[in-house]
Amino acid sequence: MAFPPLVEPVAALSDAEQTRTARHRVLAGFGDEAQRRLAAAHIAVVGAGGLGSPVVLALAAAGIGTLTVIDDDRVEASNLQRQVMHRVADVGAPKVDSAVRIAAELSPTTVVRPLQAMLTPGTARELLAGADVVIDGTDTFPTRAAVAAACEELGVPLVWGVVQEFHAQATVFWSAPPAGTAPLRLADLYPPDAAADAPSCAQVGVLGALCLQVGSLLATEAIKLVTGVGEPLYGRVLVIDALRGRADEVPLRPAAMPAAGAAAIAAETGRGAADPVPQLSPDQALAAQRDGALLLDVREPAETAHGVVPGSVLVPLGDVLADPARIAATHVVVVCQVGMRAQRAARALRDAGVEASVLAGGIDAWTRATVPAYGALSESK
Repeated sequence: MAFPPLVEPVAALSDAEQTRTARHRVLAGFGDEAQRRLAAAHIAVVGAGGLGSPVVLALAAAGIGTLTVIDDDRVEASNLQRQVMHRVADVGAPKVDSAVRIAAELSPTTVVRPLQAMLTPGTARELLAGADVVIDGTDTFPTRAAVAAACEELGVPLVWGVVQEFHAQATVFWSAPPAGTAPLRLADLYPPDAAADAPSCAQVGVLGALCLQVGSLLATEAIKLVTGVGEPLYGRVLVIDALRGRADEVPLRPAAMPAAGAAAIAAETGRGAADPVPQLSPDQALAAQRDGALLLDVREPAETAHGVVPGSVLVPLGDVLADPARIAATHVVVVCQVGMRAQRAARALRDAGVEASVLAGGIDAWTRATVPAYGALSESK
């Protein structure tokens, strides 16, 4: 769906800026007016790391008028594999300083407001106030929840992305979208505490090049919202599997909606609108398997090669999301490394009419809880 532009355009661009942005201004359906809207826009970028770096590069190059960049961290050598805004000489310096330098080198008219501050539930609203769009490039769910809550209070659209290992997600949330459009919030994708045990990038790693891909995508979503050009990624979650070179869309709808809407969905599907996915302990998953449930491992082959729960069926997440009907079972317990991918697969299966639950904490939880009692993981076939 297309949205009206968020920002009124500035009256005119300087001759130098017209020359610098000439390739934007000749785009069909974009033109001079959209470029002038970018020049009037204020975008807040939370996090100057793997996602925030390409976001800042892309938005400065695009000619955004004001960028507020929020990050309390300093550059470390291990950041340089994916945080392309920083250089070896920046190690030890505040990350927001790189944003000031790189933006000035790309776009002299872009004003960068560097805020070396920790965003918390108590500070988020103040730090984000005044932004037309917020982009969340942070790497912990408590911070993401604080950003999302502040955006909901402010009524500001939130462009949201997450990258871990070889996988990524991106979407747009907005608590106050244009009339006739249902609000969408972070809780509609991840219920509170659903990802509380998600590992950090330091624990499981992240493909550096994927950060550039997703950061560019987030910047594009912000540009579309500011200018009213194209269709934002609203009501859809883009799921990227870098190992297989695939991107799939998953519909996103409000988890809590008015009673009439909930009743309609319940009548159509036989389930309530929120329909939370059951979370099973390793013992409960074993019991379900003994009772005939299919254990579905949605990790990638490179991961399952290190071991699987005995008796599991292996189907990568991208394949499940693309065709949930391929899983010929009435009861499925979905398994991944820590539970995040399993949650997405279980929702898709439940939408397809399959009774699906999740092994809470994934293989990591299974290993901690069951290896002493049941033995090691079996080799995948």
